[in-house]
Amino acid sequence: MRVLIADKLAQRATKRLEAAGCEVQQDPTLSGDLLTQALHAWRPQVLVVRSTKVDLAHTEASSTLSLIVRAGAGVNTIDLEAAADHGVFVANCPGRNSVAVAELTLGLLLSIDRQLADSDAALKAGIWNKKRFSQATGIAGRTFGILGLGGIGRAVAQRARAFDLKVVAWSRSLTQERAAELGVGWAESPQALAEQADILSVNLALNDDTRGMVDDALLRALGDDGVLLNTSRAEVVDRGALFAALNRGMRAGLDVFHDEPKGKQGTFDDTVAKHPNVVGSHHIGASTTQAQHAVADAVTDIICAFQRQGEVPNCVNLANQSHADHVLMVRHRDQVGVLAAVLDHLRQAHINVQEMENRIFAGGRAANARIQVSGSISHRLTDQLLSLDHVLNVSVVPVSSEL
Repeated sequence: MRVLIADKLAQRATKRLEAAGCEVQQDPTLSGDLLTQALHAWRPQVLVVRSTKVDLAHTEASSTLSLIVRAGAGVNTIDLEAAADHGVFVANCPGRNSVAVAELTLGLLLSIDRQLADSDAALKAGIWNKKRFSQATGIAGRTFGILGLGGIGRAVAQRARAFDLKVVAWSRSLTQERAAELGVGWAESPQALAEQADILSVNLALNDDTRGMVDDALLRALGDDGVLLNTSRAEVVDRGALFAALNRGMRAGLDVFHDEPKGKQGTFDDTVAKHPNVVGSHHIGASTTQAQHAVADAVTDIICAFQRQGEVPNCVNLANQSHADHVLMVRHRDQVGVLAAVLDHLRQAHINVQEMENRIFAGGRAANARIQVSGSISHRLTDQLLSLDHVLNVSVVPVSSEL
């Protein structure tokens, strides 16, 4: 199996994949047209990316491409619809970089409160200003709101409690009971969370529901003396609303920005990043050696599972539910060609197969095929299937009544 790694990834991944019999090429400079050309020329079965964008042209570049692995959690840089339309699996590696992102989140908070970035810059410029840089509020006892309590949010909560912060959280699936189990307070809505928080940490994946969720109303609820931390995606926060809040006095620790440069290096001119009330970092939340090793291992596990069993752990672009309206159960002898004959009859009847599973009984002499189909199965077709050699029984169950 050929694997193209179009980004930086720990060398342990390459070593493990090669030991598993994979042919690996890695080029972190590939993106855009160069990535399209590489996919077309080398024709890999697997593409691994971190921040590199994958669009329709990349999916169409190689007919052999079967799996795209995002070496991280978010998949907003990958055109999932294009991949699904071409039958290409997309998998991610959630939770492997949670600790690294959580550490940076608290680091940004401490840097804001203790003015660490400005203090260090003054020292390097030969300026001693203890009067200014000794002014800090302190964070113990303040209310720390977490917007999104997934793996990263939970890791942030754990570390925030260690600083004696009062942690309150909102997440779409979070219940009061689950919040109590995790040792955090519960807010009924993002607005309610912001109203009671002194500090608000954004730990949401970017999707249609979360894009622009942190808007003017929410930032005003947080208050002009509040602190916003965003180590998720810039687009979760409304840019104009954030800039207005910064002008009113709000402070922010940001690891992500709108219109970040596509490359790993380059010029960056952003009014939010330049704002004096912002402490920023270069979208490096997951960039620790520990996190990268964990992500590399997760990437390898996914590819090896695909290579050995045809399974894709953490696949994110499969349908949650098929369009099947009937389940065809075919009990048969475990003989060559039986299922091929069944499928041929379904094809002739214009019955589309959505999903299929064939289980072998003990002894290996009989099996049962469970075939989810879209389309009505007539009595005539059932009789035809029953007449096939080595077919023992045929039954049809509507999906809605299947137990």
